[in-house]
Amino acid sequence: MKINKLQIEKQKFDINLKFYFLLKQLVKSKLSENQSLLILEILNLFNSSIKTCIEKLTGFASCIKGEEKKEIVFLIIDTIENETDIELLIFSLNLYLIKDLLLEEAKLNEVIGLSELQELDPLSLSYDKKSVYRPYSTRVSGALLALLFFSHLEEGKTNFMSIDSYDFVKNLSKYSNKLKIKGVEPNQIFMLMFSESVNQSIISDSGTDYEDRILSVLTKIGIPEKDILKTHYKDDASTEFDFFFELNNKTYGIGAKRTLRERYKQFIKTAHMSRIDIMIEITLGLDLNEDKAKNILSHGVYIFVSDEVYNARDFLRKLDGIYSVKELTVEKLSSLKVIQD
Repeated sequence: MKINKLQIEKQKFDINLKFYFLLKQLVKSKLSENQSLLILEILNLFNSSIKTCIEKLTGFASCIKGEEKKEIVFLIIDTIENETDIELLIFSLNLYLIKDLLLEEAKLNEVIGLSELQELDPLSLSYDKKSVYRPYSTRVSGALLALLFFSHLEEGKTNFMSIDSYDFVKNLSKYSNKLKIKGVEPNQIFMLMFSESVNQSIISDSGTDYEDRILSVLTKIGIPEKDILKTHYKDDASTEFDFFFELNNKTYGIGAKRTLRERYKQFIKTAHMSRIDIMIEITLGLDLNEDKAKNILSHGVYIFVSDEVYNARDFLRKLDGIYSVKELTVEKLSSLKVIQD
């Protein structure tokens, strides 16, 4: 398929490409706030003379510590060819300076979400849904905040930041509208860089997984974390217990999977090959149908599912050996009978 009627003008492409390049290099440089402000001061003082501006920036760059940072700043200086490039660099530097503020604001929704999680059972379906949405909330919040931010800039609004920031925002609005006339698309290009920063932040601040949530429950009910192991079965390295521990002279092996899919078959194999007293599969139960449940139970494996799923499906409550995670206590674990020979 070919699109014939959509075409980007070369001038528009070139200026937005340079804009994105500058934003990327500034983020990569990790310039301090003071270094960024010093570059802005040079640009504002000498913007009427390209030659003088480049000379002053070159002198500044020569004094920067760290070869990689210095090299990036020289690379940025090399992009300056005309007055528009100076305006573009000033605008990029300002956006670089407020990027982290927007990022922290975007992550605020995630923080609010985490406080809501504190009120929920870690193994509940409600907790899982909020946990799954968590990284996406920062991305969506960041995209919408950036859209609002640039919308305010275009309209010349300054009442969305502190009084001390009035001049800064007013100046930023001036550059935004001036460059937009020349073909720059501030929001779209900024979002390319900003989304990468958001994604990096999500990776570094990644949340807990399903196994961690189960571990937290096991420790809360009184099983010491030091006594809980993740181990391979000694007679078959391909079989693995997400949790293995001893309780009241009985050994317990637990498999932890949000959804079972076909992976439950591996745990059934483990049940046959191991000599562990009690085998347990903990899952949300979303894809646990009656046939699959009976199959797992028939191999001597107990099942614990999220309370919402347990209460919503009659067959789960009727089958002996299936429990709600609300019943996951030391007393319940101790009461489970050894089904295997």
